[in-house]
Amino acid sequence: MVKGSIVAIVTPFKDGKFDEQAYADLIDWHVAEGTHAILSCGTTGEASTLDFEEHFRVIEVAVKAANKRIPVIAGTGANSTEEAIILTKKAKELGADLALLVTPYYNKPTQEGLYRHYKVIAETVDIPMILYNVPGRTAVNLLPTTVARLMECQNIIGIKEATGDMKQSSELIRLCGDRIKVYSGDDFTTLTQLALGGSGSISVTANIAPKDSAEMFNAWEKGDIKKARELHYKLEPLNYAMFIETNPIPVKTALALMGKIREEFRLPLCEMTPANKEKLRSILKNAGIIA
Repeated sequence: MVKGSIVAIVTPFKDGKFDEQAYADLIDWHVAEGTHAILSCGTTGEASTLDFEEHFRVIEVAVKAANKRIPVIAGTGANSTEEAIILTKKAKELGADLALLVTPYYNKPTQEGLYRHYKVIAETVDIPMILYNVPGRTAVNLLPTTVARLMECQNIIGIKEATGDMKQSSELIRLCGDRIKVYSGDDFTTLTQLALGGSGSISVTANIAPKDSAEMFNAWEKGDIKKARELHYKLEPLNYAMFIETNPIPVKTALALMGKIREEFRLPLCEMTPANKEKLRSILKNAGIIA
């Protein structure tokens, strides 16, 4: 079972290519800081700008760098069911522990279409799967009733819930109980999600504050609500900063300011505006993350 602070890790680039060394170094840092699991090739990892071979290589490097110290979840979702199957099969072959599958984007399937999409993938590839619901990016909302139907698929074990709607999260847990692990997909809602019975977060902020993100979950698990709440409020300015502009632009910029990666993106993503970059720099200084 995967729970806790799962970092939706960035994919660093160097002169337009995947920077394998920077990526491996980030993973080593996360292990040392207490991050509970790695999500490779998620939204924050700019998976939509990677071709198939790059996508597979990023997962392969993540698996090798983690070296069984913490689990690796591979993002393998697509708006084509067949493509998602290809990606998921390859992720399993490369040694990923789980797969994360975003709802098909752009084509806006019905709830029945979503059900059939995930059911076919789950029946085709024998790997633990986490559903990923982020309507703000995909234009479709995977409803709790549909998730409950999918509980017949034993290898669907969790959902990254990124609606920010705690009523929907509550309904998910009410309908599915302990059969499914619900992970916050929005750093602002992590502590609230834990209070509802969630299993942790798949986090953007953990990229730059891995120790505090992990310790907030650890404190909650130990029943130290006061410490968990203190860490929640400590992280709030960073949560805000990570969405000054479209994710992953702020988080990659922050990591560059920290000296962890190059400040490099792939079009159509580009560098932050100077004003927002200064705002980000100020927040990072106030948090003690940069000097």
